[in-house]
This record gives sequence, structure tokens and C-alpha cells, in this order.
Amino acid sequence: MRSRAVKALAGSEWASLYRGASNPLTIRSMAPTNSASPKPLTSYRKYWAQRFGIAPFLPMSRAEMEALGWDSCDVIIVTGDAYIDHPSFGMALVGRLLEAQGFRVGIISQPDWHSPDDFRRLGKPNLFFGVTAGNMDSMVNRYTADRKLRSDDAYTPNAEPNRRPDRAVIVYSQRCREAYPDAGLVIGSIEASLRRIAHYDYWSDKVRRSILPDTKADILLYGNAERALVELAHRVAKGEAIESIRDLRGSAFMVPRGWRPEGWTEADSTTVDTPGAIHAHPDPYAMEAQAGRGDAPAAREAQAAAAPRVQPIRFHTREERLAARQAERAQTVIRLPSYEQVKDDPVLYAHASRTFHLESNPGNARALVQAHDARDLWLNPPPVPLGTPEMDSVYGLPYARAPHPSYGSAKIPAWEMIRFSVNIMRGCFGGCTFCSITEHEGRIIQSRSEESILHEIEEIRDKTPGFTGVISDMGGPTANMYRMACKDPKIESACRRLSCVFPDICENLGTDHAPLIHLYRKARQLPGIKKVLIGSGLRYDLAVRSPEYVKELAMHHVGGYLKIAPEHIEEGPLSKMMKPGIASYDRFKAMFDQYSREAGKEQYLIPYFIAAHPGTTDEDMLALAVWLKSNDFRLDQVQTFLPTPLALATAMYHTGKNPLRKVTQTSEAVGVVRGGRQRRLHKAFLRYHDPENWPLLREALRNMGRSDLIGNGRKHLVPSFQPAGTGKPPPRRSPRRHRENRLPKQP
Repeated sequence: MRSRAVKALAGSEWASLYRGASNPLTIRSMAPTNSASPKPLTSYRKYWAQRFGIAPFLPMSRAEMEALGWDSCDVIIVTGDAYIDHPSFGMALVGRLLEAQGFRVGIISQPDWHSPDDFRRLGKPNLFFGVTAGNMDSMVNRYTADRKLRSDDAYTPNAEPNRRPDRAVIVYSQRCREAYPDAGLVIGSIEASLRRIAHYDYWSDKVRRSILPDTKADILLYGNAERALVELAHRVAKGEAIESIRDLRGSAFMVPRGWRPEGWTEADSTTVDTPGAIHAHPDPYAMEAQAGRGDAPAAREAQAAAAPRVQPIRFHTREERLAARQAERAQTVIRLPSYEQVKDDPVLYAHASRTFHLESNPGNARALVQAHDARDLWLNPPPVPLGTPEMDSVYGLPYARAPHPSYGSAKIPAWEMIRFSVNIMRGCFGGCTFCSITEHEGRIIQSRSEESILHEIEEIRDKTPGFTGVISDMGGPTANMYRMACKDPKIESACRRLSCVFPDICENLGTDHAPLIHLYRKARQLPGIKKVLIGSGLRYDLAVRSPEYVKELAMHHVGGYLKIAPEHIEEGPLSKMMKPGIASYDRFKAMFDQYSREAGKEQYLIPYFIAAHPGTTDEDMLALAVWLKSNDFRLDQVQTFLPTPLALATAMYHTGKNPLRKVTQTSEAVGVVRGGRQRRLHKAFLRYHDPENWPLLREALRNMGRSDLIGNGRKHLVPSFQPAGTGKPPPRRSPRRHRENRLPKQP
């Protein structure tokens, strides 16, 4: 997928742990496997409970279980979202996947977390509880970028707020343990994924330890965990204890301090990237002087006598050297700085973040270990991405494609938004530092087949109530990375670049849009389909490489407005975001406008920008505001940077260092916008046209020596007058209201 010059080993595969390690755990022996041919999801022998057949909806009550003829559930999924039986919702996808393997799966949706009683509603699971916060991190779901409580929840019936706790995975896990102390406990989804190692937590403004010790879970499955989850369920069903299963890719768990499987070696993270000051080597002359000048010849003679006899040199072939290095690498674990170190040392935190991201390619990533007090957190390499047939099988499961009937006529905003959309791929190789897709789904694109996608469109047409013939979106994390991959699998498996498209598009990346163009044409030709819109964010630096794609998009797949995300125009913040320069946007806009005119359509780009991102100065935001006005953009919705766990931009925010490069005490410093007033100012620059922001902007412009931008002409950014009733400070909140909106005390 990436890299021009790659020195890392190609195609190395992580070997599983071995039996007989010097610890109380028993580990299943397994030889190294080829990452290109993992066990397919559909190749497992189905569990005996398959005889019960397919449930119309996965049960959420005892009555539903009895109607299905079940006396118990094999797996119970606890989720912070309303249960919608659709592949865009995690609980439905993994639930139906396990059902297809023959397991009986129940759902406990948005339980009352104040006591363990509601966690007993389906009884004790035969295999394990699977705990997830839902499709969103619970803290992102409940709080704004300014740490204020949100007034609604898109994943709850009628958008009702406060139906999930803060740090839902921790709370739900604790209640599961209280309900059934001896039940297996598996945690996953984006909240667990982003907290799998020690991480900076924006809401408590401190570095928190891995989520595993807080939940006391047996194992954490991160990323798109279908492979690990299916194998885990089958092995537990055969009698293996979860605490003995330590060889699953995409898993993390706690082990005794210093534990290591037999035959494994440990390397310090400084072998991956060197942090801090470089220590000088000892002076050999000083050492000799300490021994005494007269003793030096005798010492050298003694050393020569003790030295082993020289053996003849045998030159190994390149293949032998590569195989030996691959074998050594496959049984090497990288030790990150401990939780105790990274929570107190910003340089070590930034170094650990950089190392973590360098070890994220499934083709060459090594296991990671990080000390937490008296125990170690062990993190296995990322899961092998699903192939197209496996993606088709996952998305082709018998979903009801509707909310659970128990919600009645209640509206669930997240469902209303996606019910007429189709997910065609996963992953993103853009590597934007502020985005969590990389840490969760990875950089390798996993695409569905054309047949599978077209079949789902027909399912929407035939089975989804209210369908009017318009597909609202056909995309994924991005709109136009479908079927894109590295031109050489060997290069892809060896690459250690953090992005395939920054600072430039890699010469090894295939950017052919032809499969996507063909898919668009096939989709809109289906009977009953009036229009197929593209609602996912477009990667415009890729799109400009295919004028035919831009033409197809502008002429047939835009409903008047197209979302696009330049994020900024200035080099400083763009370099910290790993986003292309504004020139790529200008080229795309010129092409889009041209093809829109040729189609006889009046269509517009809707740009998205981020305020207060690390590396952004007041002058950068002023330049962006001037650019917005000169292009006649008046943004309604703007985004303030929100530091999410594990993201590279979050490491910048916390440490003031740039982990995109080697991190030392004297390495590049990154300016960070922390104060509430400056964050409001950066946001105000994006909404320069709002009279409520004019007093703040006038004051800032005067302080910056740019009073020339204050006036009533077209060349001015803000007027010198203030409309009556605007620009007043927000009313002071009552102490009681202040307490209600304040973040709770952090555990």
C-alpha cells in the first residue's frame, strides 16, 4: 500500500505464543502463519446451537428467548446504543456474525447501569459477555469539544440524552462482573480500541492507564475484530479458558510483570525510535588510564587469550538472511515506556505514541508490551484485514435492517441518517492525525464486491420502509478509496509510512477510480433507483488524478452540495494534520465547477475546517477567515479540535511535541491551543459573519495589529458597528446549572 524506500522486513508474520512458558498460564502452541491466507470466517464448523435457526431479531428479553426455544444465550452483547439490526451498527454486525457461526446471541441495549440487576435480564452467558460502548466513544457521544454535556444522543430512541454512562465500557464491565463474577468478559469496539494502551484523556486532562485493568476484562479485541471474535468464541466453546488464549491477533490482555512466551525476545522501544537526549559513549582512554598504564599490555594479552577462536566465515544467501530476520522479528515484543513513565514525561509519551503507530501495519507489526504497576499489558499485532469474500459474507448476513420492534414508533436519528445508505469499504490510508479511523480500522482498504453492494441496494429498495428511490450515500470512511491498494503486496507488508498520501501520494499506491466509476454506473441503472448520492467525505487529492471520476460524480451523484474537508489552508496546521495543501482543493474545485456547468447544474462544495488544531496560530486562523470571506463561504457548522485517545494529534496536544518525527527534548515543538478563550477565538474566525463573534474578533484583530480589517467595506473582515441585541457575553449560569453540566469527578 505504501512507501518508496522500505528497509523494514517484508511479509513477516507474528508467531503465536508457545506452551511451557514460565508462568501460570497455559498457552496453545501454534506455528507462524502466512498473513495472506488466514483462516476464512466461513470455514469454521458451526456450533451445535445452529439448529435453532435464524432469529428475526436477536433477543433482548427472556420472552423473546423462550419464543425462539432458547434456555440460555451463548454470548450476550452489552451495548450503549439502541439495537438496530443493520450492519452499520456494531452490535448487530458481530451478533449476526456469531449467529452465523451457530451461537445464540442476546442483546442488552442501554441497560440501567446503577445496579447489576438489568445485566441479569438474559441470564448468565454460556461463553462470555461482549461489552461495547456502541458506535461512538461514550465521552465523545456525551460531551462537546468544550467539555459541555450534549443535549441529545443520536443513537438513542427520540435522541434522549443520558441513556449511557461516562466511560461506558468500564461501567458496563463492572456491572457484568457484579451480576455474574465467573462469567467470561470480552471488551471491544471503538471505545476499548482507542484505550488499549496508556492514553491521554481529554476529559480528565491526564494520562489514564489502559482500559483493561479498570474493566477487569479477560481480553480486549480491538479494531475490526471479526476474525478474533469468531476464533475466540469457537475455542471457548470447546473448553479453552479465555485467560489462556493469548495468541489472537488484534487482542490485548494483562499478564504478570516480565512474562514472555518461551523463545521470545524483548526489544526496547528505543530500537524503533530513539527518544530523549543521546548519551555519550564512555571514553576508552579514560578507562585505560584508570587501570594504569603498566597494566594495559597485560590486560590486552588476557583478553586475547580469553577470546574465542576465530571461525571461518560462511556467507548466507539473501533469502536465508531474510528468513532468519523474519523469524527473529516474529518472536520479538517491543516494550513501550511504562504507564508510570508516560503519565509524567511528555517526551516519553510522544515517543510511545510514535512507536505505537509505527507498529501498526498488519504485515510487519510486532507485539507490544507496556508495564502497568506490577503487571504488563500485552498487545498482539493488528488483525489481518478481511478479504472481499469475507466482507461480502459479513454484510450479506440476514439483518432485519430495522430497529428492534420494542422501540415502537420512536425515531432514532442515527438510523434515520443511514437507513438508505450503503457501506462499500473499510479503512483509510490517509492517516489524518486527528482522526480515529487509522487507530481503529487501519490503513488497508477492505472492499466489498460489486455484486454484494448492488444486492444490498436492492434489499433497501425492496425491504426498507419509506424508500423513495434515492440512495443517500454509497461510501465509507472516505468516498473514493474503494478497491485502492498498494501495487505490490510485498511493499505493502513492509511499509512503515504513517500515510500513503502525505506529504505526497506514494508512487506505489494504486489510485485507479475505474472500479468505483463502474460501480456508480451499475448502481444507478438498477430498476427503482432514481439517484445515488455520495455523502461520505471525498479525498480530493486522489480524485483530481481521475478527471473521469470527478465528471461522473458532478454529473450524476451530487444533490446540489458535496462535502469536502480541506481542514485548513495554512502549511503549519496542515503539516500537523497530514493533509494536502490548498492547491489540491483548488484543482478539484475547478474540475467540479467545470463538470457541473457542463451538466447544466448549479452545485456547490461544502468545505469543512477545524479550529484550534495543534500547530495552529491566531494568524493561521485569521488567514483562513480572510480566505473564507474572499471565497464567499459562510459556514454554519464548524468543528473545534477534540483530542481523542491514541490519535497523533492528541499526542501533540498533550505533549507539545511532534510525533511525526523523532521525539527528543529539543525536537520540534508544536503550539497548542488550550485556553477556552483562544479556542473560542479560533472558532469565531471560522464564523466571522456571525454578529455574536464580532466583539471577540475586533479585540483580537486590534491585538494582532490588524485593525485594518475592521470596517464596513467589502475588504474588511468584521464591521465596526454592532447590531442591537448581539455580541453580549453569555448569561452567567446559576451554580446549580453549572454543577449539572460539569464533568463528573474522574475515577
